Amino acid sequence: MKSTRRFAMLWATALGIAAASHPSLTRAQQLDQAAVIRLVDANVQKRVDRVLAFTDIEHYSVYRGDDQTHPVATMTARDSYTKGVGKTYTILAQTGSAIVQKFGLRPLIENEEKINKPANVQHSWFTSANYDMKLKPGGPQRINGRRCYALEITPKQKAPQMIDGTLWVDANDGSIVEIEGVASKSPSPFAGTTHMMRQYTNIEGFPMAMHARAESKSVLFGRTVVLIDYTDYHLHVQRGR
Repeated sequence: MKSTRRFAMLWATALGIAAASHPSLTRAQQLDQAAVIRLVDANVQKRVDRVLAFTDIEHYSVYRGDDQTHPVATMTARDSYTKGVGKTYTILAQTGSAIVQKFGLRPLIENEEKINKPANVQHSWFTSANYDMKLKPGGPQRINGRRCYALEITPKQKAPQMIDGTLWVDANDGSIVEIEGVASKSPSPFAGTTHMMRQYTNIEGFPMAMHARAESKSVLFGRTVVLIDYTDYHLHVQRGR
């Protein structure tokens, strides 16, 4: 009888410890999430503060329907960014459909110029000011050979350039590694859902776009895939102390 009571007391004690420890575990998880989000915000701000200017070469390829081998149009452009000024594009070469060039690619780079104007650019940053962020369970995972945290992100305001999906960030410094999801708002009433993906690489200590893919379906154009490759970066950086 005594052993039975002793076992019951031990079991009750164990349950009490588990119940008491559960809130602490939840708080720890919340602290970990908050720490990762702070790391992301700090890395974005570091890039904003220290990248004074850059240029790169961007190659765009547009595919239609089921043909993912032969682009209907291509464009190569030089992107020039200056902090406090924005972006300007210089078209270096273009081939293929004049209609796709006029109504697809040119509006794409014009929109990039608009988004990156000083009055607009901060609204497109991947920060907690613009997105609700939630750390996904499962711990760090390997993305493009890097140890990363995955964050579920939801835009606080809907816009074509805002993505509803997953953000992967480097577990060491919070720098962006990859983003994937859908545009939170269609760019036009004729366009369907746009699936977007962008991969980043580390250049001189800062995350810079390396490859992007966007796929959409519309009433007018059907299935369209745009691929973008970013090369030949040259950065003007303010070095930290």
